[in-house]
Amino acid sequence: MINESLRLLRVFHDLKAIDLAKKLSISQSYLSEIENGKKKPSLELIEKYSVVFKIKPSTILFFSEEIEEDSLKGNMKELMIKFMKVIEKFGGLEDE
Repeated sequence: MINESLRLLRVFHDLKAIDLAKKLSISQSYLSEIENGKKKPSLELIEKYSVVFKIKPSTILFFSEEIEEDSLKGNMKELMIKFMKVIEKFGGLEDE
């Protein structure tokens, strides 16, 4: 559920869709389609997300796998806790 992880990243960082779209150099409608699962982001776009949010692309992909697993269980609270732990543990780009 890459779409949900990207949406949660934006919400977690308190960014409006229009502001994030500008930072990613995409239209707000395209961002909306990605967040709603109508379009899939390219690897290039995931890389742009990683730059904007200062996290590794692999962290975004790992988190999206965790979301999918938890959403199947229907546990949103646990999902948010995992999200914060992933960002805290793997979030920085300083290792690159």
